[in-house]
Amino acid sequence: MSSSTDFSKLPLCPQSPNCVSSESSNSDQRISPLRFTGISPDQAMVILKHVLLTLTNQVQERDNGSGLHAEVKSSVFGFVDEIDALLNPDRNQIDIRSASRTGYYDFGVNRRRIEQIRNDFDKRVMQAQKT
Repeated sequence: MSSSTDFSKLPLCPQSPNCVSSESSNSDQRISPLRFTGISPDQAMVILKHVLLTLTNQVQERDNGSGLHAEVKSSVFGFVDEIDALLNPDRNQIDIRSASRTGYYDFGVNRRRIEQIRNDFDKRVMQAQKT
């Protein structure tokens, strides 16, 4: 879990290639934030929390619901990866980060995980827009 108590920014990615973040300045680690329209920022965070709960039962809210932290255990070796998300309501986006807690290479696991989260999030946002 991130040791930072300031959740106004996502934790920085380490120099190792086992992390992706929408706030990273390193192009190899950069990934697009989650974007939403047609729903409120609060709804977007509820949707993201539900998406994360499909991956793990350990999702913690931070800063009155503007941030989320989750830990996901790999099915094969049991490694723990951390996911952090931070709402940016002025830009209708959620900044997101996924990082391996141990090891050096992740063979693209964190990037694929965020893209899976994005796909599920986008589908649920579209469903919410229809209601």
